[in-house]
Amino acid sequence: MKVHYIEFVSPDVDMQCRVLAGALGLTFGAPVADLGNARIASADDGTLVGVRAPLAEHEAPIVRTYFAVDDIESAIAKAQRAGATIAYGPTRQGETGTWAIVLAGEVQVGLWQP
Repeated sequence: MKVHYIEFVSPDVDMQCRVLAGALGLTFGAPVADLGNARIASADDGTLVGVRAPLAEHEAPIVRTYFAVDDIESAIAKAQRAGATIAYGPTRQGETGTWAIVLAGEVQVGLWQP
């Protein structure tokens, strides 16, 4: 198992970036349009960390982890058989890969096929 992307959704992107930079030594770049204008940093192990503002009024602040998968369709099917529901089906995200979000109860689990 590998974490591909950790997404922080916050109304105060600058503050979140400062806190994560200070606590974890991350360096955030300019907003990336393909990732909802998230500011991205890369951890030493290659995990991407993104901080973005909510994309809609109803989107609440959250920290969402996306796990790397080789076959997103298969991973979603297995999650569903285990009881998850699909919150967002597979979505191609520019050149960054394909992501999806499943709900395990009320917990959001992200899947990412790079």
